[in-house]
Amino acid sequence: MGVNAAASAPPVVLVVDDSPDALGMLTDALGLEGMKVVVATSGRAALNIAQEIGPDIILMDAKMPGIDGFETCRILKTEMGMADIPVIFMTGFGESEHVVNALASGGVDFVVKPVPIVELLARMRVHLANARRARSARQALDSTGRRIVVTDNRGTVLWATPQASELLLKCGVAVEEGGRLPWEVTDWLLSQKPGRTEPYILSRNGKKVECRIVGGVGGAERLIRLIDREAGTDEERLAAAFDLSLRAAEVLLWITHGKSNKEIAEILDLSPRTVNKHLEQIFNKLGVENRTAAATMSVRVLWDR
Repeated sequence: MGVNAAASAPPVVLVVDDSPDALGMLTDALGLEGMKVVVATSGRAALNIAQEIGPDIILMDAKMPGIDGFETCRILKTEMGMADIPVIFMTGFGESEHVVNALASGGVDFVVKPVPIVELLARMRVHLANARRARSARQALDSTGRRIVVTDNRGTVLWATPQASELLLKCGVAVEEGGRLPWEVTDWLLSQKPGRTEPYILSRNGKKVECRIVGGVGGAERLIRLIDREAGTDEERLAAAFDLSLRAAEVLLWITHGKSNKEIAEILDLSPRTVNKHLEQIFNKLGVENRTAAATMSVRVLWDR
């Protein structure tokens, strides 16, 4: 079974290596798995091709003449808006220094040459699936008006929904991928402990925006939700209208936006079982028997301006 068995179209793989033998071997092996393979023989060529085709995953040789793989990855991630494309490094060296450089430059994984094809394919399946889930969640957040900013642990912005950028702009803060959040927000972010996070209120230009860490997209990333304290949130309105907890109100909000239980579990970082429990409470509180009826009542509250 190929890596793309669960996808509607074969994944596009950009293979970057200055070795013709390595390119030929990988092209043949990945092609047999049903993937579309595009090759580049240098870092500069990889940047141009990546910008043109937008690959689903990149296999990157670490050491190449000119721009090496590490620098190429840094440019892709920080300057070209490709933070969500997984990069797997390939190198003939297994020293810890190379592993550190691979991860520090934005890579998600590392394999030592000669590349073990079976192992590489297994790793690619995992990273392609993770990337699809991350893109799906991002698209869901964009389309439903959530004010979300994703940063690394140091406050560098990886991406933000349009609604989050608009709210921060009202505070006089321009959010750009690769830029930094305001220093006070970064200080707050650095001070938070796993499982014991506290919200922070950003006050600028007469606006108050509450920042909450609501989850991690990856081990080194933080998903921050922004709340306009003057307007209140959709969840707060639903919670007040139906006497729900904020978490149950979040579940109801995503139901209103047509998301399945599985999708809600992924978006809110909950187990499907927990989502089902919240759904039972929602039905009881609203006095309804199905999702459609619950969504209808939710819409009436949200549209009552």
